[in-house]
Amino acid sequence: MPPEDFDCVVIGAGVQGCFTAYHLAKNGKRTLLLEQVCNVRGAAHELGGLRRASVADFYTHMMAECYQLWAVEKEPIMSGVLRTGLLLMGPEKGRDFQLFRDTMERNAIPTVTLAPGEFGRHIPHVNRSPGDGAIVDTTAGVLYADRALRAVQEVFRRLGGVIKDGEKVTDVQPGSPVAVTTASGTYRAKSLVITAGPWANTLLSHTELQLPLQVVKINVCYWREKTPGTYAVRNRFPCFLHVDAEGAEHHIYGLPSNEYPGLVKVCYHMGSETDPDERDRQTDRGDIDVLSRYIARHFPGLVPTPAVVESCMYTLTPDHHFVLDCHPSHRNIVIGAGFSGHGFKFGPVVGKVLCELALGRVPSYDLSPFKIQRFPPHSKSAL
Repeated sequence: MPPEDFDCVVIGAGVQGCFTAYHLAKNGKRTLLLEQVCNVRGAAHELGGLRRASVADFYTHMMAECYQLWAVEKEPIMSGVLRTGLLLMGPEKGRDFQLFRDTMERNAIPTVTLAPGEFGRHIPHVNRSPGDGAIVDTTAGVLYADRALRAVQEVFRRLGGVIKDGEKVTDVQPGSPVAVTTASGTYRAKSLVITAGPWANTLLSHTELQLPLQVVKINVCYWREKTPGTYAVRNRFPCFLHVDAEGAEHHIYGLPSNEYPGLVKVCYHMGSETDPDERDRQTDRGDIDVLSRYIARHFPGLVPTPAVVESCMYTLTPDHHFVLDCHPSHRNIVIGAGFSGHGFKFGPVVGKVLCELALGRVPSYDLSPFKIQRFPPHSKSAL
């Protein structure tokens, strides 16, 4: 079959790829969205957090527009957002707690600080560690992630976009146009956007570029309420983020019970390195042991053995900041990668700036924190 021509091909139909394709189609560009599996979920599960609280101003600035785009796009993408607030906990003198607190103060995010004496009245059924501070970001909430993905894909289709599931990319040939080959054929486009999550480096190997990305498997754990409803959305229990928690090297975060009735999602923000094509062979449960001890100390209303364990993958950069940049040798290849487990909520704005890069426009944001050049000289593929 002869190659099929598009203005842009987007590889990877997770949230970043879907919103990139949506923005391109909204700009009148004939866009193809390719996904190697069917009914992609990527690193997202049904319920995900939405918050402005962050350790860096540039994320907080981006989230301001994300709230607007999730909320006021003229499409039904926002239909599944619920405001719960975010409880931030951690040692008051700890580095990460201070970074979050200072960023929220600088950006005038509406918050409530809970003194030790009033913590239990506002946040029942949670044991606060001595010396821990507690701040509630009252603007935060939860996103119904799968619902959002389905919605943006449907809008993309209505705008004339083309989605092809189950098409694994086998080759990328840089050039003008760039050529993308799958088992079903070859597609040519003026520009290419790669948002392939854990498979980013596999695709970039065809372009003689490798990024310092680490893929880890995350155990996504759900813990049963001893009394149903204790930590439920309907009872206004917030999302939470515990930084520098005792006995944990990495952050611990949680979402109220809702996704699975009677089960609270509490996860460790790190996992064990894995090959994305062999992730089921990665069976390390050290993070679950950390969480069980944490639950026993801090959440007396939960059974400290997980009722459900699912999995997802994070693709980490060394500094845990995103890659949003053009290929250093092929400017019509745009890369969105390394979302490091905190990228879903930024989907609308990440898609917007990747679209701008693909169209050769000046990005809406200063992307210097996300440039490839911040890493040591990028090595070429050995393939």
